[in-house]
Amino acid sequence: MGGLNQFAAMATFVRVVETGSLSGAARAIPSSLTSVSRQIAALEAQYGTQLLLRTTRRLALTDDGRLLYDRAKSVLGELRDIELSLSSRQSRPSGRLRVSAPILMGRLLIAPLLADFLRRHAAVSVDLMLVDRAVDMLEEDIHVAIRVGRLPDSQLVARKLAELRMIVCASPDYLHRRGVPQTPDDLSKHDCLVFSDTPGAGEWRFRASGKTDCKIQISGRLWINSLDALVLAAKDGAGIVRVPSWQVAPEIAAGRLQRILTAAEPPATPVHLLLPPSRLASPRTRIFVDYLVERWAGSRPFADGVRPT
Repeated sequence: MGGLNQFAAMATFVRVVETGSLSGAARAIPSSLTSVSRQIAALEAQYGTQLLLRTTRRLALTDDGRLLYDRAKSVLGELRDIELSLSSRQSRPSGRLRVSAPILMGRLLIAPLLADFLRRHAAVSVDLMLVDRAVDMLEEDIHVAIRVGRLPDSQLVARKLAELRMIVCASPDYLHRRGVPQTPDDLSKHDCLVFSDTPGAGEWRFRASGKTDCKIQISGRLWINSLDALVLAAKDGAGIVRVPSWQVAPEIAAGRLQRILTAAEPPATPVHLLLPPSRLASPRTRIFVDYLVERWAGSRPFADGVRPT
């Protein structure tokens, strides 16, 4: 096995390690499971050592496998550097771009910008995936992800786009019937409408004594995995909801919802663009990131007309 075949087998081996299984690598490449198995077997025969330990639940690396994985990633990274350096000279970025974003944000703030982007870059196609969860960019082959909230340490490149504020509100009818909470602790006596896929105990973050953050346990009466649906329920008087301020700014201005617990609102939450390490980012990824930063800087999408307290 020599030349390009060996590099292909090394790339397959890296993908097997990163996905945790032969079948996962086959789906991600994409390739057949038989082809992936043959390439791994050929690598083990080439180097005369076992690289992977097959367990009932997951593959594990041997010591030699760990050594090859680290070296293979480095070698393949250098090859990608060369490829991207050459491709960046092209006058027209091209290819398919997979973008992930939260559902509401993607529907209202990103999708409307795509027509202009596609007109500017005729050789680029966009696959926009809207999900309210943190995607695995490698496993799901995502080139750009928009993430709300503080980020864990990772090798991904993060570019801050904006900040948004989470506020608590309810309909005037509900507050008239049940009273207005004066502190976050008062929420235990109220019906809370909670954004989540899994009903149970939830947490809302507040600012205590104007300085430090605190988390309040919420036992909601209504759980929905759609911010739009939660706002509709709140307008109908079902309870108290915690949502991004920009989403409900028109409802508050029109008096259909009333903002409460303003003194306890936590600091603004950052919104980031995540992309692979800079040496792996393709030209089409870079132009999309620059485009989104440019458009959002001009439109201020999270402006809500309410000054922070």
